[in-house]
Amino acid sequence: MFEFIGNIREILRWQDLFDILLVCVIVYRVLLLIRGTRAVQMLTGFGIILIGYYLAEQLKLFTLHTILIEFFNNLILILIIVFQDEIRKALTQVGRNPFFTSTNSIEEVGIVDEICRAALMLAGQKVGALIVMERETGLKNYIEAGIQIDSKVTEDLLVSIFHPTSPIHDGAVIIRNSRVSSAGCLLPISRDPSINKELGTRHRAALGLTHETDAVVIVVSEERGEISLVHHGTIIRELDVNSLRAQLLQLLGLRGFEGLFENREGT
Repeated sequence: MFEFIGNIREILRWQDLFDILLVCVIVYRVLLLIRGTRAVQMLTGFGIILIGYYLAEQLKLFTLHTILIEFFNNLILILIIVFQDEIRKALTQVGRNPFFTSTNSIEEVGIVDEICRAALMLAGQKVGALIVMERETGLKNYIEAGIQIDSKVTEDLLVSIFHPTSPIHDGAVIIRNSRVSSAGCLLPISRDPSINKELGTRHRAALGLTHETDAVVIVVSEERGEISLVHHGTIIRELDVNSLRAQLLQLLGLRGFEGLFENREGT
């Protein structure tokens, strides 16, 4: 037994252990990145092609085998083209701007509450709204294309921006570094055919942005007066103010502060 362990120590360097650990971490992060996206289906398709390649070789199907050889010879290029959205998302998630910077936890929770109150007010009036909360992935391009505001986050400000008479109501508000940075911002529209047909342009814009970035988006439907939360390409619908607040506190790393709020109706 000791001889076996001694042999292992001779042939296994610490660099090998580090190498294996590093590969495991990378694979794990890639799986987290593609989980719940179309990349999973694409990888399944590549697996089927790989099985086809093996069967073509074993059954001596020369034409099919030749075609598949050419496919695998250009596999790297094909992967870059097919997974360009996922690769761009991974690269842009190299930490940049967190949602909160210089504020303390109590102030952060207050900002979340102002956003939730505004969403509730807008939903009650059936006024459409799109509120984006920047996290680690920078949204500078979208911010610069909108109307610069740079103001404190308040319920009144958000409600006034999305009021139908406001000249900047048609677009998204982006909150950056705990401030309303810009309004009237245009977001990329998701073209995913699997999206529920009853979801409108605002929901598709929220899904489009969260497929590319780690932003959190609150959507208020003007048709149904419904509040939805979108992040990482997933949508949670029909939220009340308390469930919206709880979801935001969890996503923003502020769990444990729920007790600061009373379980009030209409707050």
